[in-house]
Amino acid sequence: MPRLLIVKTGDSFADVARDHGDFETLFRRALATAPADTQVAVLDAPRAEALPALDDIDGLLITGSHAMVSHAEPWSEALKPWLVEARARDITMLGVCYGHQLMAAAFGGTSDFHPAGRESGTREVTLTEAGRRDPLLGGLPARFHAHLSHAQTVLATPPGACVLAANAHDPHQALRHGSRQWSVQFHPEFTPAVMRAYLAHQRQALQDQGETPERLIDEVTETPEATGLLTRFALLAARAREATPRPEAG
Repeated sequence: MPRLLIVKTGDSFADVARDHGDFETLFRRALATAPADTQVAVLDAPRAEALPALDDIDGLLITGSHAMVSHAEPWSEALKPWLVEARARDITMLGVCYGHQLMAAAFGGTSDFHPAGRESGTREVTLTEAGRRDPLLGGLPARFHAHLSHAQTVLATPPGACVLAANAHDPHQALRHGSRQWSVQFHPEFTPAVMRAYLAHQRQALQDQGETPERLIDEVTETPEATGLLTRFALLAARAREATPRPEAG
């Protein structure tokens, strides 16, 4: 049976976790329609004493965080070579928000604060030509809505990375880093209620950069296309497991 590991890279706001679930809970719920025999485990990376061996893992989901990749916290830096090894083993991977930025940094790109400031709310994302042909994102409409909440971004993509989606704020909304390794800046696990809660927390920061938080809250909507990526990811991980054995690292 396919074995997925959610790599939790931080905690949500206390009230969001209480009312809607923390990051790993949101991912588990969004994976509810994954293959019935899928096993899902959680690694709390900031609190982990050691990273697990990759031998029995078919897929990695790296969550968002309130931490910043550029701050290079020890637990975050420790994940980088582990992710490089996972890519070398051709393990199916999907990084989300912080996970997107961390994967880019681990593979030789640059992640830091976005020069145009924060992007929050339900925003439109557009697939590139490569994105329309992609095994994970290719089933989406050419333009779709997704929930976003980030101050940092991928400023420079890693060597060999392919840009799959972009929007007016961020040219690197989705990347492909290998045959089965993807990352997205948006949050497929967020629900509208979670997105509104995040906007409420960010009200002052958004006002400070000239945005209208109440308008952004009013514009929050369902994002079924983006959310469906998690089920599709689980299916791809299951198919990869059924296909040829993964090569050993090194």
